[in-house]
Amino acid sequence: MCPACGDRTDVPRVEEAPPVVVCVACGHRRAFRRLPLLCLTGPSGTGKSTVCRELAARLSDHVVVLEQDVLWVEGLRDPAENHRAFRSTWLRMISMIQQNGRPVVLCGTVVPPEFEPLPERVLFSEVHYLALMCEPGVLAERLRRRPAWRGWSEPRIEETLEYAQWLRDEGARLSPPVGLLDTTDVPVGETVDAVCAWVAETLGLVEAR
Repeated sequence: MCPACGDRTDVPRVEEAPPVVVCVACGHRRAFRRLPLLCLTGPSGTGKSTVCRELAARLSDHVVVLEQDVLWVEGLRDPAENHRAFRSTWLRMISMIQQNGRPVVLCGTVVPPEFEPLPERVLFSEVHYLALMCEPGVLAERLRRRPAWRGWSEPRIEETLEYAQWLRDEGARLSPPVGLLDTTDVPVGETVDAVCAWVAETLGLVEAR
């Protein structure tokens, strides 16, 4: 929303060097922190939520760690539009959080084709992806052990395994590419160490570990 004329747009306009947000109605310009976004992604059952809880404690001096599922509410679910409202809402909220000067690590299942086409993508300098993965048999068993209320039927498990295989096959060819980190036989602490190292390398930090 423009502070000058009060107009609102669903298609933000951002200019670089230095980054500014420009009102499409009146041309008002204001400074804007256009920071990178880091996405810790991967299929359900690979350990994202567990790792996310540890990252918040380890990286709080450098980034804001958010769990994507907290906004998985009925009003934002629109399967016919590939859950566009859900994803656009996340990008808008993250861009506002990042105006405080810290990048965000978003933990949740998302891949470049779901973020890159959105108009809110221009609010970020770059988006980086690292996917937690797991061997198919182990992943299926992890999902079967989940509480019944979470609804992990065999067809849903099979769909997740197909998604995981697609990510293995296509992750490196996506734009931007998605890195893969296998969690099959790795203790949680080692996975957290590896993710912290990825965050530090991506953001050029020296103290995140």
